[in-house]
Formats: sequence, structure tokens, C-alpha cells
Amino acid sequence: MKKVVFILLLFCASINVQAQLKIGDQLPEVILNTQDNDAFMLTSFKGKYVLIDFWAAWCGPCRVANKKLVKLYTATPRDQFEIIGLSLDVKPELWKKAIVKDQINYTQVIDAKGFDAPTAIQFGVEQLPSSFLFNPEGTLIAIDPTEDQIKKILKN
Repeated sequence: MKKVVFILLLFCASINVQAQLKIGDQLPEVILNTQDNDAFMLTSFKGKYVLIDFWAAWCGPCRVANKKLVKLYTATPRDQFEIIGLSLDVKPELWKKAIVKDQINYTQVIDAKGFDAPTAIQFGVEQLPSSFLFNPEGTLIAIDPTEDQIKKILKN
């Protein structure tokens, strides 16, 4: 009996590990809705560096990070770099208010199921904010990069 339980636990753990993105993985082809309720594919910006930023309106550190990301986005050429804010809010109306209040000027999408959202599980998001930087080929090159790390990568 103990052997069966151990095998089941090992199997479940291996499924969980495979679900999380790792450096070198490709950006998943996920379609989510924008704040205007338009369908948006995460791979739409392939050919540029893309930062996927997981956040939520209720997350204080996320709101502080939004201000920094807005400045970074504004200072970076659009032909080189894009940010996709991916909200895990369960109340879309609070998410939309936060976008306006934080003056977010980059693409916003929502997967409104909190940490149980399929994208949160697929990316392996366990805390907010969490971010994933993909190169122009769509390959994950950094997890939770700092602003300085992003600037350095974009200059190379």
C-alpha cells in the first residue's frame, strides 16, 4: 500500500513539474481577453522581446511594479520590446479600475481564476508579481528579471 501511495505522489509531482515553464521553453499559444473583451494571443508579439507580467489589482507589490513597468515600456522602442500584463484578478471590474488608476499603457489580458487560472498553473506562478521574459524567437530567457537585467538584454 505504501508503495502505491508513493508512486501516485511521485506521478503527481512529475505532472506538476512538467506544467511549469523553464528557461528555454517556448511562449505558449494562449488566447485571453483584453480589458475591451477582445481576444488576444500571447504569441502576437513574436519577433520582439516580450515580458509577460502576472499581477492582480489587490496585490500591493504588483501596483508598485506597474509604475516601474509603465516607465520602462514608455522608454523602450516598440519595435524591440513589448509587455503583456496578465491579471489573475477574479473580479474583472477591479482589474479594469487598476489599469486606469496605474495608467498602464501596454497590453492587458486577464485569466480571472486567481492562482487556479490555467495560465498561472502553466507558467508555474506561485506569487505575485511574477514575470517571464521571452526573446524574439519566443524562447523563455529569464524568470522575474529586474529592470536593469531587462535593459541590459535589450541593449545587446
